[in-house]
Amino acid sequence: MSPASLSALPTPAAAVLNLEPLGPRFGAIVHDVDLATASDEQVAAIRAELTARKVLFFRGQHDLDPSGQVRLGNRIGELTASHPVVPGIDENHTEIYALDSADDGYADVWHTDVTFMKRPPLGSILRAVTLPPAGGDTNWADLELAFESLAPPVQRLAEQLDAVHDGTKDFGYYLAQRRQGRGSEWDGETVTSLDPVVHPVVRVHPETGRRSLFVNPGFTVRIDGVSDAESRSLLDLFFAHLTKPEHVVRHRWAEGDVAMWDNRATAHYANRDYGDARRVMHRVTLRGDAPVGVEVLRNAG
Repeated sequence: MSPASLSALPTPAAAVLNLEPLGPRFGAIVHDVDLATASDEQVAAIRAELTARKVLFFRGQHDLDPSGQVRLGNRIGELTASHPVVPGIDENHTEIYALDSADDGYADVWHTDVTFMKRPPLGSILRAVTLPPAGGDTNWADLELAFESLAPPVQRLAEQLDAVHDGTKDFGYYLAQRRQGRGSEWDGETVTSLDPVVHPVVRVHPETGRRSLFVNPGFTVRIDGVSDAESRSLLDLFFAHLTKPEHVVRHRWAEGDVAMWDNRATAHYANRDYGDARRVMHRVTLRGDAPVGVEVLRNAG
């Protein structure tokens, strides 16, 4: 049985959690769990479902404060600094990245978090802090389903490609001017520059072996080793494909909501449709590993 077929089956963790699936293999609402006091068994089940379902939503988490969010993240994985460039919310919560619309904290472009670093995060946990009266939904795209639904010849082409990811456009000025050239510590080193990195266009998930279309409009700037015209055409094709409606789930936020996602297999987009109202979200990220492509595994084998 293929990994793709296995992922459609119920996981052992599902017996522990009360899940409301949002699709056969992508997205679920988790009921009857208090993340502030979750048992070890529940946390292990959440971690398993995070890999299986890729994005999970939890309602009514009113007891989860900043310190609780950090504790939760460290129970699920190892937390990174808030962001390679942007500092945490305060000296006691250096792991929390605030997305505050009052400080240009928008995310209204499809992106996978921090792919402009050599080791992007494994996943993220996002908590609603201040919500607008209407609007501000977040959408997630399943990059594994996006790869699976490509035509086989395009899959084979994509598996041979690498792409360049660059965070300079979004965070270069912030690093230079607001941080005076010294960002956060990331993977043991202080970030002093945002040098472009190269990742495989098709990433092999380190836990499941499933393949995903690992490019995103936010940080992927070109296909490596091809002409500019070829790069633009290929990225236009991939970007349009990964955000097709059948690959996407959309979450309408309410007070007390928390979302978790597997950053190795998803992209997301926060709607900027709430006018002058304020929207504040707090995010922590789990330390990840360097993306590995199909060609690397074939050569290793």
